[in-house]
Amino acid sequence: MGRLRSALLGLNFDMTPAHSTPPHRLTVAIVEDDSLLREEMAIHLRSQGMQVYAVNSASALDDLTARARIDVFVIDLNLPGEGGLSLCSRLRTSMPQAGIVICTGRSSLVDRIASYKQGGADAFLAKPVSPDELVLVLESLGRRLQASTSIQSWLLSLRDRSLRAPDGQAPVALTEREKTLLVGLVQATNHTLASGVLCDIFGQHEDGQTISKHSLEELVARLRKKIKSAQPEGSAAAIKSVWGVGYQLCIPINLVH
Repeated sequence: MGRLRSALLGLNFDMTPAHSTPPHRLTVAIVEDDSLLREEMAIHLRSQGMQVYAVNSASALDDLTARARIDVFVIDLNLPGEGGLSLCSRLRTSMPQAGIVICTGRSSLVDRIASYKQGGADAFLAKPVSPDELVLVLESLGRRLQASTSIQSWLLSLRDRSLRAPDGQAPVALTEREKTLLVGLVQATNHTLASGVLCDIFGQHEDGQTISKHSLEELVARLRKKIKSAQPEGSAAAIKSVWGVGYQLCIPINLVH
C-alpha cells in the first residue's frame, strides 16, 4: 500500500542506502499531513542513518520540540490548523540556527518566493521530490549547522543530562526536570515561555506529573544556582523572570545528543 502510494506520488523510496551516513547523526522532524507519505519519508531518512520524528501538524510539532532537539525541519505548506508558511516563520524566529526545508505540491513562483522571504526556508522542494535529492539537501544543511555551532555556547547533553560551559570546565549535572525546562526554553520563541506552558510541558513528560507554579519557581531557583556555579563571577542570571509571563533563557545553549 505504501509503495503504491509512493508510485502515485511519483516517489521511488528505495530502501537501499544511497549515501554514506553523515558524521553527526542528523535529527529531522517531518511535518506532513499525508500519513502514508509521511511514513515513507521517515523510513527512507532513517535508512540513511538519520534520527527522524514525523508529525501531522504544527501543534503536534510544538509538543515535539518541547522535549526533543531538532536539527532540520521538513515541512509541507498545506497543513491542518496553522499553515506551513506560518510555522516556518515561527520556527525561524525561535530557532534561527535550525534548517528548514519546504516540501510541497505547491510549486508556483509565488509559493517559492514566500517560502524563502516570509518563511525563512533554506530550501524549497516541489513534490514529487527525488528521495536522493531530499537526503542530499538535508545532509548539506546538517554540515552547515555543525560548522556554525558557536564555541561560545553552552552545550546541553540530552543523553547525559549535563550542561557544559563554553570554557569547557566540568559539566553541571541536571535532573530530568531541569533538562526538560532548559530544552523548552532553548526552543521557544525568544527563548521565553509562560509559567502555565512550562507546567503543562512537565505534565506531558514521561512521568506524567504536572507541577504547581510554586514548584516551578523552586525548580528555576535551583537551576539558576547550578548554572551560576559554572559562570564567571558577576555574570547575569542565566534564567530571568518575565513579569506577568514566565521565564526567559539568557545564555546561548546548543542541544547535543
